[in-house]
Amino acid sequence: MNYSGKYTPGHSVLHNMDPKGKFFGFLFLIAAVCLADSWAGFGLLFGLVLVLALAADIKLDLIAGTILPLRWFFLIIFVLNALFSQSSNPLYHLGIINLSMDGILQGARILIRLFLVLVTANALTRTTPPMALMQGMHDLISPLRFVKVPVDQVAMILSVSIQFIPTLMDEADTIKKAQIARGARFESPRMIHRIMALFPLLLPVFLSAFRRADELSVAMEARGYRGEKGRTRKEKKPLTKSGWQIIASCAAVCVLVYML
Repeated sequence: MNYSGKYTPGHSVLHNMDPKGKFFGFLFLIAAVCLADSWAGFGLLFGLVLVLALAADIKLDLIAGTILPLRWFFLIIFVLNALFSQSSNPLYHLGIINLSMDGILQGARILIRLFLVLVTANALTRTTPPMALMQGMHDLISPLRFVKVPVDQVAMILSVSIQFIPTLMDEADTIKKAQIARGARFESPRMIHRIMALFPLLLPVFLSAFRRADELSVAMEARGYRGEKGRTRKEKKPLTKSGWQIIASCAAVCVLVYML
């Protein structure tokens, strides 16, 4: 299964950027997406995200492979906002249904935000090694150490969770093909058949996730992992000048989107 968010070694522009700078810059871009409320701001972010996709060497089929499986979720979100948003000047009103232009525009904004977040996240995870992401998360939440939060363990859990995603996606695809060969109706035109076909898929995936988590914990303990006590890093790389430039650029984009 071609999972677009899986880390792929390469030599693109985004691959060669400072990992910590990319991680913290990504947080500023997410903030910019949340703050955007004008079409000018969305246009700016849309252009920037396309540049990031090109810089990360992400092809259109990879973007489509991320968006298309969520098309029904996107459609439901749009319909709920279009039909049930409160408006003083509805286009059509019947009981609780309140179709309005404000609701349609609100649904469109939410879909655009989801699209921008998904593509930006894929650009980050595709071009950044998982260990570098874990170190960025560790540095981000390290101040919580002063309130007795186990920072190292939280960073490890987040990192392992990210690395499990492509594995579980591949396993779900294998199980789905096996279920289709046994007569499962994932592509049935009737929604009820598709929903019923999900049950024999979800249970094996959950069982596989728990089994892999148990195997991983046993392997880590066998190799001497005992949590944060006495644990050191193989190397500690400070944020480089280029990393600071990435963060400053993304922060400037966030401020500009807020002003727009």
